Amino acid sequence: MAHAPQIKIPATYMRGGTSKGVFFSLKDLPEAAQIPGPTRDALLLRVIGSPDPYDKQIDGMGGATSSTSKTVILSKSIKADHDVDYLFGQVSIDKPFVDWSGNCGNLSAAVGSFAISNGLVDASRIPHNGVAVVRVWQANIGKTIIAHVPITNGEVQETGDFELDGVTFPAAEVQVEFMDPAAEEEGGGGSMFPTGNLIDELEVPGVGTFKATMINAGIPTIFVNAEDIGYTGTELQGAINSDPQALQMFETIRAYGALRMGLIANLDEAAKRQHTPKVAFVAKPADYIASSGKAIGAGDVDLLVRALSMGKLHHAMMGTAAVAIGTAAAISGTLVNLAAGGVERNAVRFGHPSGTLRVGAEASLENGEWVVKKAIMSRSARVLMEGYVRIPGDSF
Repeated sequence: MAHAPQIKIPATYMRGGTSKGVFFSLKDLPEAAQIPGPTRDALLLRVIGSPDPYDKQIDGMGGATSSTSKTVILSKSIKADHDVDYLFGQVSIDKPFVDWSGNCGNLSAAVGSFAISNGLVDASRIPHNGVAVVRVWQANIGKTIIAHVPITNGEVQETGDFELDGVTFPAAEVQVEFMDPAAEEEGGGGSMFPTGNLIDELEVPGVGTFKATMINAGIPTIFVNAEDIGYTGTELQGAINSDPQALQMFETIRAYGALRMGLIANLDEAAKRQHTPKVAFVAKPADYIASSGKAIGAGDVDLLVRALSMGKLHHAMMGTAAVAIGTAAAISGTLVNLAAGGVERNAVRFGHPSGTLRVGAEASLENGEWVVKKAIMSRSARVLMEGYVRIPGDSF
């Protein structure tokens, strides 16, 4: 029996923030995969090693977590005043689909670096020494991201002393600005708060009825109070991910929240939309020991946040969820703002399982609608490997 040989596709394996994924230039993909659709999805699934009933992704580039089962496709931008178009695909680990419904805020920090190194940014916009400002069009959600990429001797500087909780080694700091982060195309007709309320009573059959802030900013997110669902906000991954009943509870909350936000038309659709919305629980500051063993004091943070991604508690914090946290913290009366003390603020430092993170956002009420012009955070990025990925030629 004849078997199709492997083909090789130019690719770069990169870390961005607390995530990593396989980056492609659109032009380097096989022609049939250069357009959206089943062929592209099949190719990316095979690259990452999904679907994998063993939940390990041994036969692919994925790392068997939501943070490491990611793909990025980049191309020169077709949008005016932008350098690069950025398309993000969250690859399911155990199911045969790629979720294109949202952005990855962490990998956004690596987009500018890749774009510069791969000739997607005009050379005239790159200083010999200094900071290159890369204008990114986030194609999944139709938003602008501005990446400030350090340049030394005409090349991207990746090494440095910037430390990011959730990442083992220091690297160069990359400041990322998420412009006008409130969603426009998701449920709610463009409203940051699709239900029209800062806080709702969310009824979840089999779980209960409790307060929730449901917001479209950075990524659609459902915030609930930790104590309302039996937690303290100091939990690490093991406390949640080792408990099947807890994971099922969070998935049920996510499904009913998505329905309430207008992101899905019926509950069955939630299973095919794993990447969005996110579910997070918040609490007032408290002492805890982070996953690294680092002691986090109540005085080190404004509030505690734990968030789930692709059905599991995240080891740190998704970048897009951090945007949602910063935005909600800036708006008096949300659960996030109340957990942070209920005061007006334009930046917040929150505790997550791996440590702390600061994110800035300024909100204003315009014509009865809340508006946030941008959210800002610092991440880092680094090329881990570059060359080619190989997949069987008949796998897509």
